[in-house]
Amino acid sequence: MNLELDGKVVLITGGSKGIGLACARAFGREGARVAIVSRSSDNLCAARATLAADGVDVTAIEADLSDGAQAERAVIAAEEQVGPVAVLINSAGGAVRVPPSELTPDKWRVAMDAKFFTYMNVMDFILPRMVSRRAGSIVNIIGTGGKIASPIHIPGGAANAALMLASAGLAAAWGHAGIRVNVINPGATMTDRVQMSLAAESRATGEPPEELLRKNQQRIPLGRYAVPEEIADAALYLASARASYVTGASLTMDGGLTPLVV
Repeated sequence: MNLELDGKVVLITGGSKGIGLACARAFGREGARVAIVSRSSDNLCAARATLAADGVDVTAIEADLSDGAQAERAVIAAEEQVGPVAVLINSAGGAVRVPPSELTPDKWRVAMDAKFFTYMNVMDFILPRMVSRRAGSIVNIIGTGGKIASPIHIPGGAANAALMLASAGLAAAWGHAGIRVNVINPGATMTDRVQMSLAAESRATGEPPEELLRKNQQRIPLGRYAVPEEIADAALYLASARASYVTGASLTMDGGLTPLVV
């Protein structure tokens, strides 16, 4: 299938690890020109080396996207170094999971900075550029915590829910300008964040993380957590010309754990 991504400029936030790194590899293999953003120079160096070993060359941009000024600089750097961004994949940031007994006002603020604003800051600066070109595709990778409330992920889930509404609203607002905005809602995925989630759940329940992992996977109809490459494949489709009439959509990828009709 020709996804028509060859030569397209793709900006991937959170592209140095996990799902973002898998997206960088997938788009690079499709012939896209890829720029990745991370706040860690060490992670960017490691990601570039890993991708180079797979035959994928990327441009690395260091920025803390929770800071609007740095987000603007990252967008400008991507367009100056790689070219006009045709596709934005947002996979940056992740709110720390917090048991309800540990919630304080600052935890809510930190969660919004870590997840909501890392996405919104980039979109606020990239959307006018896409609108001026009358073309662009945005895929926001947002956990299922925005749909299903978890006691250990309330601040992060609230940020996810806000992002989902913003994504749908932006899709409606800018569809007339040729802009598509879609959401992928991954369930538990085998990344470094799994250990963080299991640790928080362990503190809340008193059960060992290994036992929690076993039980969690047993509850999933497909019997396992996702791997980042599976989420990246969905991002490829949604960003591509094959999804030219898909916008404002939210794709749940949780192995059938929450069989909802929405």
